[in-house]
Amino acid sequence: MNQIDTLSVNAIRILSADAIQKANSGHPGLPLGCAAAAYELWAHHMNHNPANPKWENRDRFILSGGHGSMLLYSLLHLFGYGNLSKEDLMNFRQLDSKTPGHPEYGHTVGVEATTGPLGAGMGMAVGMAMAEAHLESVFNKENYPVVDHYTYVLGGDGCMMEGISSEAFSLAGTLGLSKLIVLYDSNRISIEGSTDIAFRENVQERMQAFGFQTITVEDGNDIDAIGKAIEAAKADTEHPSFITIKTQIGFGCPAKQGKASAHEPLGVDNIKAMRETLGWKYEEPFFVPEEVYKNYSEIAEQKAEVEAAWNVMFAAYCEEYPEMEALWNQYHNAKAGEALKDDAGFWAKQEKPEASRAISGRLINYIKDVLPNLFGGSADLAPSNKTNMKDAGDFSAENPAGRNLHFGVRELAMTAIGNGIMLHGGLRAYVATFFVFSDYVKPMARLSALMGVPLTFVLTHDSIGVGEDGPTHEPIEKLAMFRAMPNFHVFRPCDATETSAAWLSAATSEKTPTALVLSRQNLNPIPGSSKDALKGGYVIDDCEGTPDAILIASGSEVDLAVKAKAELTAEGKKIRVVSMPCMDIFEEQSAEYKESVLPKEVRRRVVVEALSDFGWGKYVGLDGAYVTMKSFGASGPAAKLFEKFGFTVENV
Repeated sequence: MNQIDTLSVNAIRILSADAIQKANSGHPGLPLGCAAAAYELWAHHMNHNPANPKWENRDRFILSGGHGSMLLYSLLHLFGYGNLSKEDLMNFRQLDSKTPGHPEYGHTVGVEATTGPLGAGMGMAVGMAMAEAHLESVFNKENYPVVDHYTYVLGGDGCMMEGISSEAFSLAGTLGLSKLIVLYDSNRISIEGSTDIAFRENVQERMQAFGFQTITVEDGNDIDAIGKAIEAAKADTEHPSFITIKTQIGFGCPAKQGKASAHEPLGVDNIKAMRETLGWKYEEPFFVPEEVYKNYSEIAEQKAEVEAAWNVMFAAYCEEYPEMEALWNQYHNAKAGEALKDDAGFWAKQEKPEASRAISGRLINYIKDVLPNLFGGSADLAPSNKTNMKDAGDFSAENPAGRNLHFGVRELAMTAIGNGIMLHGGLRAYVATFFVFSDYVKPMARLSALMGVPLTFVLTHDSIGVGEDGPTHEPIEKLAMFRAMPNFHVFRPCDATETSAAWLSAATSEKTPTALVLSRQNLNPIPGSSKDALKGGYVIDDCEGTPDAILIASGSEVDLAVKAKAELTAEGKKIRVVSMPCMDIFEEQSAEYKESVLPKEVRRRVVVEALSDFGWGKYVGLDGAYVTMKSFGASGPAAKLFEKFGFTVENV
């Protein structure tokens, strides 16, 4: 390593340690140990342009070990991303700063994904690599590799312990994602001490079994060896690559190096000792010599030239293939789904009783022709979820042009992969499973909401209507769980019109993920259902004048409420039925609209939903009542279960 490289690597270490010490909060171990590997990657192998962080053909980098965020912030600052200033580094972990405790997508320029839950970045990286492979198959022409980039992900022992990484890497190996390169920070230390206490397997053999090329770098400070490993990874065009880089946590700090205590701020005296050990002669905190900034700036200029060359090629590509330019623009148009708003075929009326999962299946096959970039699938349940796109092919190592994704029984990784596909750009992704398995989905769905990534979730078999499979498969409490999450829309439609509204909302959302919670059993078409479902809640069956009572329902129970209303009307009572397919969107409406649907003066209200009553109190009020589930379900024919648990016209 020459002098300027040494200084440039140590600048990452110094900035990271100083920022964490100033905040008296954070984790310096990873930045100190991985500085050399990160510098070598970003400076000499990764195609990126700090002047244009959204260049479509940039290489992607995800820091899966998000606790080491100062490594990423230091790189972004030194390379000149978005004017991320030294003052921003000095405000690390402070309220409203650009440098939060863990990297946040959309908050800090250059951050490709929100990370922190260990292993999540591994799954998202697999999604990005899948997106690259598919788009490459769609757009590339001879002499025009307009989609041609790598996805790099850096994580440590904790990421490799988490089950999500095994789920995701098993699929990545099966798919032969050769442009996925994993950098494994192997320092054999976790918060509780040596990894020997809980993690002794041969990680390289595990990755080989998954179908990865494995490479080992014995010294995490040997940038020449690291560079050769990255080039060897790129040279393998059939397998993803896994580079084990043996590092020392807290490298350069004599009292902390190689110890679990390097997870904590180093302390003023230890940082002084680190400066001496590294030969860093500048005592002032956050000081970086001009020659280091000049080195990073010159590298950034070289990176800009790579994009400039791509831009020239892309312009020639568009001139020679104008139809591909039009398709490219369609793929990258976030508003393309709005074409469905006034599409009569999309809003076709329901003619007979039908399960909303089947209706959704038809809609997916309609949408795929309107949105050629629709890309998705199920966790081994496509025949039940009705998520297969006909005549669209299956995405595989042999056929990356396929649009149907087969995630296998891997719900957690599936959702992270879906996030990665959406983060990559150019595709509109959906993922699917049974609603009861959304417990496996939830951690990564939370990241979808936090990042503002509009991933679509198709969650079928929505209630005790599952029937014979019994309480293990009846998702009593799941709706309340997802409704509780900020920036997350949950639709439970009652018929075809509401299912169309749910899909339109999902396909046009730009910042909010959407879950479609769909029935196994058939649902009757409801005469009063309408596009007002797009408002989240609306009057689906009304009375004259002020109602004596309001019945509020969602999904399969809307039909039940309408039938109960007919009985009560025959008894001379004035009843309004409100369908509430999406509580979240209803809450976004004006106070005037909400009052017009649920007037405060009508205090007699009954909610009817074959799931938990949790969260309904704000609509039911002190004088209301509930026809909901108070327990787990049971095994038996669905009709018998609805009767057993009180979902009858008489009981309502």
